[in-house]
Amino acid sequence: MTKRAHNFCAGPCTLPVEVLEEVQQEFVNYHETGMSLIEMSHRAREYDEVHREAMQLAIEVFEVPDDFSVLFIQGGATLQFAMVPMNLLAGGGKAGYVNSGSWAQGAMDDGRHYGNIYTAWDGAENRYTRMPAGDEIAVENVTRYLHITSNETIGGIRFFEWPSVDVPIVADMSSDYMSRRIPWERFDLVYGGVQKNLGPAGMAMVFVRKSVLQEIKPDVARYLRYDVHLDKESLFNTPPVFTIYMVGKVLKWMKEQGGIGAMERRAEKKAAILYDTIDNSGGYYNCPVDEASRSHMNIVFRLPSENREKSFLQETGAENLLNLKGHRSVGGCRASIYNAMPESSVRALAGFMVDFQQRNG
Repeated sequence: MTKRAHNFCAGPCTLPVEVLEEVQQEFVNYHETGMSLIEMSHRAREYDEVHREAMQLAIEVFEVPDDFSVLFIQGGATLQFAMVPMNLLAGGGKAGYVNSGSWAQGAMDDGRHYGNIYTAWDGAENRYTRMPAGDEIAVENVTRYLHITSNETIGGIRFFEWPSVDVPIVADMSSDYMSRRIPWERFDLVYGGVQKNLGPAGMAMVFVRKSVLQEIKPDVARYLRYDVHLDKESLFNTPPVFTIYMVGKVLKWMKEQGGIGAMERRAEKKAAILYDTIDNSGGYYNCPVDEASRSHMNIVFRLPSENREKSFLQETGAENLLNLKGHRSVGGCRASIYNAMPESSVRALAGFMVDFQQRNG
């Protein structure tokens, strides 16, 4: 096998080597059909089996209760910024949003086009370096739902404790999807782009409480209605076949690894390796976010100077430790360690960080 890079990209993500190799074997001639899966009709028996297995595995791996349905919708999480209020606020009311950073702000900006959106908590005063405590979230009367971003990819913060509020929660979980269990009884809808923890880009996976679908009015365009996607079993139009195919294989891999509980333990262990390296560096490396809100998926850190960071990134690249540059809006460094990132890659980065400090401290 060709030597694999240690890929810390924030998205698209590292995928399991076993999955990639299996797809490689099947790609040209899928199950002796004489064609690849992405060439055949999405109504074909072979694809129908792939589609339904992926949907079933999504429910099983994420331990989703029976009163929820799963939908596969093209467009990623960004389309869901609009679809959520278009569907859930179709009957009126308003929605509170926790403004925890770049992606939460995007959801708010798009949501305002389709409903009465207000800020239930704003992290701007803290420069988006932490998530709110439960008693800091101000939910107004007649609020249909509270929207949260469970993990801010750019800022490197996450909800450590899920909010306990008197209204249903809607969550964008794109960057920590299926990396930990959630209390489903608190949620009406969970969505996320699959390209960070579950597969290649091109689709959002949406879990929606079935009773919510009864609220949707028919004056919303068909593709933008959750009830239409449910009625057509996520086959309203030609689906993103390759993405679904890959997501199904990754979900099967996750199940074989031990499921959602195993993913959560892996995430905690890998994150601890890097945070321990940062915290034991005597301030040479600095994580600029509140310790209680530290992400287990996106570890952000700074070095003593921008010149030192530039040297660090040049040398990591030469060592096959790739995509560690922080987002252009915040700078610094960022290591994204999603579900399929092997622990060996995380340890390779931690070892390099210790060595770099010794040579440049």
